[in-house]
Amino acid sequence: MRIAAPVARCLFPLRLFPLCPLAACQPAADPTVDAAPPPGSDFAGAAFEFEEVVPGIFHARGTGALAVGSHGAVIVNEDDVLLVESHISPAAAWAVVDEVEALTDKPVRFVVNTHYHFDHAHGNQIYPPEVQVIGHEATREMLENGGSMGRSWETFVGGLPGQIAALEERVAAAEDDSARSELESRLAYLRNYLAGQEGLVPTGPNTTLSERLTLFRGDREIRLLFFGRGHTGGDVVVHLPNERVVITGDLLVPGLPYMGDGYLDEWDDTLEHLKSLEFDWVLPGHGNPFQEKDRIAWLQDYMRDLQARATALHAQGLSYEEAATRIDMTDHAERYPQIIGPGVPAVAVQRIFELLEEG
Repeated sequence: MRIAAPVARCLFPLRLFPLCPLAACQPAADPTVDAAPPPGSDFAGAAFEFEEVVPGIFHARGTGALAVGSHGAVIVNEDDVLLVESHISPAAAWAVVDEVEALTDKPVRFVVNTHYHFDHAHGNQIYPPEVQVIGHEATREMLENGGSMGRSWETFVGGLPGQIAALEERVAAAEDDSARSELESRLAYLRNYLAGQEGLVPTGPNTTLSERLTLFRGDREIRLLFFGRGHTGGDVVVHLPNERVVITGDLLVPGLPYMGDGYLDEWDDTLEHLKSLEFDWVLPGHGNPFQEKDRIAWLQDYMRDLQARATALHAQGLSYEEAATRIDMTDHAERYPQIIGPGVPAVAVQRIFELLEEG
């Protein structure tokens, strides 16, 4: 597995562009890393599928063979590769680097975390110092201080042991061979998912930006942009202006994003800045690539309404749990078919109430 390049130039922190003294620019003695797969790598087949959206730019999606969390992207440059996201665990990060070798023999030299959530950034620890892992300053802070093990992690990962125990009981009670086989397959997947959390150490980016950073890799321009708080406090989008592609993480996805750590009253403005970019394709952190720019306005409309309705119920003194059951967003169901009746995720209302109470 090659994750660092044999280079004849120094790889400086990306904020600096000094001239490189010749003596300091010799190739490293061991420019590649060959490592055994991390815990949680017990799976068959490919962990990822890669869709080439435009030449050299791939959307990376999990196949279901391994828990990988978010979707990501692979950008194959003239001499190297940039990955967007390190996914849900060291095992998932290792798998994507390993499987990228089927696309190119160029080494991975850059990784971008679009934000701090565990399913996008908990694979960072596999990368050696030669690889530039880039994210917003807020993303580094959250990963380094344990923030990625907070509400979203507890919601989606904290319950794994209980899920495994319940599934073990169902396997033991299954009388039909076909049903038992299906349950055992699911159980093996969850056990491997939990094993992937062993030895996991949330690790922040080793290169940060506050507003923007631009990489020039051969004839490719790669812009990393922070427009403001939205899905989290440090959402970075990756814009390739010549290829007219934007990689949005969870700031913009085809459906409704997780809002439990969001800033709905600011997310609207952040998306307005996104509209200013020239692009034909959106590669999201969840869901398939899409081209409909109207989805930006759809999400803005939804969040404005949700914010207003939740704020009104907060003023009436309702708890966030009760408010979540009473909020009716079915007037947005045509755009978001996952809305099948009144009620919204309680965690979204909890977050809105928290920010209102913080003032």
